[in-house]
Amino acid sequence: MVPELVCSMLSCARIGAVHSVVFAGFSSESLCERIIDAQSSVLITADGVYRGEKLINLKQIVDEALEKCKERGSSTVTKCLVVKHPALRTKDGAACNKLQTAWDSSCDVSWDEAMKDSADQCEPTWMDSEDPLFILYTSGSTGKPKGVLHTVAGYLLYTYLTFKYVFDHHHDDVFWCTADIGWITGHSYITYGPLANGATSVLFEGIPTHPHVGRFWEIIQKYKVTKFYTAPTAIRLLMKYGREPLQK
Repeated sequence: MVPELVCSMLSCARIGAVHSVVFAGFSSESLCERIIDAQSSVLITADGVYRGEKLINLKQIVDEALEKCKERGSSTVTKCLVVKHPALRTKDGAACNKLQTAWDSSCDVSWDEAMKDSADQCEPTWMDSEDPLFILYTSGSTGKPKGVLHTVAGYLLYTYLTFKYVFDHHHDDVFWCTADIGWITGHSYITYGPLANGATSVLFEGIPTHPHVGRFWEIIQKYKVTKFYTAPTAIRLLMKYGREPLQK
């Protein structure tokens, strides 16, 4: 859940490439299946991420997934673009010792290195209304996850209008959707809906109870959030702790 994720999605949309975002908590097997399904040619990942206090080695999961693709004879990925997660850097930008990542120079490319010589202009590729925009999988709570293909015009119009009218967006709002972009809610109400409306929004990485149970309310206060969009599971979790974290 870093800005480079939003950049990657919008970059794909701009050049007419189809993106398929995979939740960072998934296994290498789940990632492998999605790569094979979409016949992905480029894989973008952060090197690692903290979930609460737990450090997850995303690059290792990615490497395992790519190895599984090869074993199944479906190795379509030619490049793996690796973002250095800011939480895993020292002040001078060097990698901290907590995360050991393997590097294959024939496939792996550093995001920072790739961006060094890139132009600041990119002409858009004009798409038809029914051209594919992205693939996203259902959660699998009612069986095997299904890949859903969303097209350009219908999806963008839907997210633009629902954000504008259902969330009653005004130009001076600060909007915060706490979802993960790995799910459809995050696609619609972190990336596409708010930006199509020119909204100011908060991008959050973490969990509601770390480093303390008042984390959500602290962020709302700090960034003067006016519209807060979260899940019933998060509300039920936070209700356990009573009103004190809120009243602080």
